[in-house]
Amino acid sequence: MPPPFRLRDGPDDEEMQVSLVLDSGAMTVLGRRDRQTAARIAALRQRGLWPPVVSTAVLVDSLTGNRVRDALANRTVGLSLIQALDEPLACRAAQFRGRARAGSAVDAVVVATAELLEALVITVNPDDLARLSRHANGVSLLSA
Repeated sequence: MPPPFRLRDGPDDEEMQVSLVLDSGAMTVLGRRDRQTAARIAALRQRGLWPPVVSTAVLVDSLTGNRVRDALANRTVGLSLIQALDEPLACRAAQFRGRARAGSAVDAVVVATAELLEALVITVNPDDLARLSRHANGVSLLSA
């Protein structure tokens, strides 16, 4: 079994309050019901990174309205804090897209949400998010 998400260990970790933001793919991955996912969530919880924050834009991107297809994502939604997309956050996301000349609108919102919270983002799309997050402050990425 692969190890849980690897997070930096160091003397400052215990003093640092970090939030966790999920992109669309990570929301689905963390909704799985298996031992590996349970171990990942336990590791995140142990480090104070659970529950995660999910943007309403990620909900639009992830959910289809079909209860069966959405089951994994809905499981994660039920365990998450939901961050509404307001005008200042949308404008900041637009700045990231303009500067990076890459990434989807939803990915840019994920990065803007993470910047607002100085958060760690779990993503299944690290390349696009890395391009966007180069223009953000306090955002770290972790592959799902």
